[in-house]
Amino acid sequence: MRLTLMFREYCSLCHQMQAALQPYQAQYGFALDVVDVDADAALEAKYNELVPVLLHGEVEICHWHLDEAALQAFLAQHSIVPCNG
Repeated sequence: MRLTLMFREYCSLCHQMQAALQPYQAQYGFALDVVDVDADAALEAKYNELVPVLLHGEVEICHWHLDEAALQAFLAQHSIVPCNG
């Protein structure tokens, strides 16, 4: 499974969400693609005030802060189980 984090290098919330996702990546084994929205005008226009945004494809899981309940519900809905479980 691959998730995408819409990100800005100068955004402290972006760095916080990326760090908060690391334990979940280790536990569940999903890949995380980090995409700089400022490198693409269309992405910047779409996600400008929402970053950081955590996505699976085009489906938003959460934005601004990691919503752990929403992430866990998403993982459970997609039958993603902990790597050690």
